Amino acid sequence: MSNVIDIEGVLISAFVANLFLALLTLAVIRWSFGRLDLWRFFWNPPLAQFGLLVCLLGLYTWLL
Repeated sequence: MSNVIDIEGVLISAFVANLFLALLTLAVIRWSFGRLDLWRFFWNPPLAQFGLLVCLLGLYTWLL
Protein backbone atom coordinates (compact mmCIF):
# COMPACT_ATOMS: atom_id res chain seq x y z
CA MET A 1 0.00 0.00 0.00
CA SER A 2 1.29 3.48 -0.77
CA ASN A 3 1.95 6.15 1.84
CA VAL A 4 -1.00 8.26 0.71
CA ILE A 5 -4.41 7.18 -0.61
CA ASP A 6 -6.27 9.54 -2.96
CA ILE A 7 -10.07 9.38 -2.60
CA GLU A 8 -11.64 11.85 -5.02
CA GLY A 9 -8.96 14.45 -4.40
CA VAL A 10 -8.82 13.97 -0.64
CA LEU A 11 -5.46 12.62 0.49
CA ILE A 12 -5.65 10.13 3.35
CA SER A 13 -2.66 8.64 5.12
CA ALA A 14 -2.29 4.88 4.77
CA PHE A 15 -2.04 4.69 8.57
CA VAL A 16 -5.56 6.11 8.88
CA ALA A 17 -6.83 3.50 6.43
CA ASN A 18 -5.11 0.77 8.45
CA LEU A 19 -6.65 2.18 11.64
CA PHE A 20 -10.11 2.11 10.07
CA LEU A 21 -9.57 -1.51 8.97
CA ALA A 22 -8.37 -2.47 12.47
CA LEU A 23 -11.41 -0.80 14.07
CA LEU A 24 -13.73 -2.58 11.67
CA THR A 25 -12.11 -5.94 12.46
CA LEU A 26 -12.27 -5.20 16.19
CA ALA A 27 -15.99 -4.41 15.89
CA VAL A 28 -16.58 -7.82 14.29
CA ILE A 29 -14.51 -9.54 16.99
CA ARG A 30 -16.36 -7.66 19.77
CA TRP A 31 -19.72 -8.62 18.28
CA SER A 32 -18.66 -12.28 17.92
CA PHE A 33 -17.28 -12.48 21.46
CA GLY A 34 -20.44 -10.84 22.81
CA ARG A 35 -22.74 -13.25 20.99
CA LEU A 36 -20.71 -16.26 22.18
CA ASP A 37 -20.27 -14.78 25.70
CA LEU A 38 -16.48 -15.18 25.55
CA TRP A 39 -15.72 -11.89 27.33
CA ARG A 40 -16.32 -13.67 30.65
CA PHE A 41 -12.90 -15.37 30.24
CA PHE A 42 -11.09 -12.01 30.37
CA TRP A 43 -10.24 -10.27 33.61
CA ASN A 44 -10.43 -6.81 32.01
CA PRO A 45 -12.29 -6.87 28.65
CA PRO A 46 -11.59 -3.21 27.71
CA LEU A 47 -7.87 -3.80 28.19
CA ALA A 48 -8.06 -6.96 26.07
CA GLN A 49 -9.92 -5.03 23.36
CA PHE A 50 -7.28 -2.30 23.36
CA GLY A 51 -4.56 -4.94 23.09
CA LEU A 52 -6.38 -6.52 20.17
CA LEU A 53 -6.67 -3.12 18.49
CA VAL A 54 -2.94 -2.46 18.87
CA CYS A 55 -2.08 -5.93 17.53
CA LEU A 56 -4.47 -5.60 14.59
CA LEU A 57 -3.17 -2.14 13.74
CA GLY A 58 0.41 -3.40 13.80
CA LEU A 59 -0.51 -6.41 11.69
CA TYR A 60 -2.32 -4.36 9.04
CA THR A 61 0.47 -1.77 8.96
CA TRP A 62 3.03 -4.51 8.49
CA LEU A 63 1.08 -6.52 5.89
CA LEU A 64 -0.40 -3.69 3.87
